[in-house]
Amino acid sequence: MYATIQEQCTDLKVIPVIDILNGIVVHAVRGRRKEYHPLQSTLSKSVEPLEVAKAFRNLGFGELYLADLDAILGYEENFQVLGRIAEETELKLMVDSGVNSINEVEKLLDSGVSKVIIGTETLACKGFVGETVRSFGAERVIVSLDMNDNKLITKAGFDGCQKAMCLLREFEAIGVSQIIVLDLARVGSCEGVNADFLKKAIDALEVDVYVGGGVCEVTDLVELKNLGASGVLLATALHSGKISIADLRQAGLI
Repeated sequence: MYATIQEQCTDLKVIPVIDILNGIVVHAVRGRRKEYHPLQSTLSKSVEPLEVAKAFRNLGFGELYLADLDAILGYEENFQVLGRIAEETELKLMVDSGVNSINEVEKLLDSGVSKVIIGTETLACKGFVGETVRSFGAERVIVSLDMNDNKLITKAGFDGCQKAMCLLREFEAIGVSQIIVLDLARVGSCEGVNADFLKKAIDALEVDVYVGGGVCEVTDLVELKNLGASGVLLATALHSGKISIADLRQAGLI
């Protein structure tokens, strides 16, 4: 079975996730942030972001998705933590901290972040995406299409299209080459991904598509690769052991 999985999953990136809230790593479930609790993991006994990141690095991962929920919710950013993770683990970090200005992007990149994520949940102006791509290059910018139960999440007054596929086409037209389709209602749920929407997006756009939320088993990874996804963000499935490190290694994914 694993030989078949390895063939089918070639080039699919598996990227572990860290969600930071109140300075510690939390277990994110369905986007209900008031209900998030400290991480309990089979991979790390610590809830300190640096220690969890080191655990991922020691297991063989090369990239890490990090959501700075403190910054996203308007509290103090964790720039110092990000810098230590980047320096001490040498992981390539993709970070969502709710940026809305070029100055904020510069601070993230200066802290050692490899790619800055701009999420539609916190994006105030569509033009900021184009400005960021022009300033830093498309390879350093990822747009996160934030959804809740397959419905697009945007800020009040956002000037872009209010329909998911329409907005994705607008982002592609202004130079975006990497997107994340993140359904918060599926995060931590093990309910599977929205294959119909993903197929539609992947077929319609010439961008790299990463998927977050709903993945639970190695067979889900095969499905995503068959759909044409470039990568998948994993948290609950990894920490719970539903997708084991042995599974990933035998499938050639780390």
